[in-house]
Amino acid sequence: MKDCCPIILKPKNIILIGFMAAGKSSIGQLLARELNWDFLDTDTEIVNQTGLSIPEIFRKYGEARFRQEESLLIQRLVNINHTVIATGGGLVLNPDNWVTLQRLGMLIHLYVPLELALQRVKKRSERPLLARPEEELSKLWLERLAIYNKASVTFDTSGKNPEAIVAEISAYLKGDHCHVTTNKCWRF
Repeated sequence: MKDCCPIILKPKNIILIGFMAAGKSSIGQLLARELNWDFLDTDTEIVNQTGLSIPEIFRKYGEARFRQEESLLIQRLVNINHTVIATGGGLVLNPDNWVTLQRLGMLIHLYVPLELALQRVKKRSERPLLARPEEELSKLWLERLAIYNKASVTFDTSGKNPEAIVAEISAYLKGDHCHVTTNKCWRF
């Protein structure tokens, strides 16, 4: 059994990272409501700012342009507080973005196995990554997992509804660190 150290965590912001369909947006909205914080979804912000859907950005300008929009967005967020931020799955691929996110607050990885992620998005064909072969998606998932695992803490979303995950995150923030996978010790 892990040692339990009841340290109450008070991050400036909470940043949810993870592969597509991990539940970042739905969990983020619920968590923000639970904490009485603001909520920001980076993908939604980019759509609002550009006036284009994400598939349109990918089609018209390519993935590189979308990644550039992500980087520009998070640079503008440096002065926000008490916000739960749901990121796009690839936002953490840029090392500069990772540094900025760490400065913004606590990074929480929402883990989803690849098979479950694909099941969750099967009916949602608007995701540009789904156009790739499954073998390529598997490789992408593994590459990103190595980055996601650098987050402060990981919550496995498998077989749990968003409310259950929010309850786990809330308990963790209140000092119950015994039932989660911590990737390193955080002290604020």
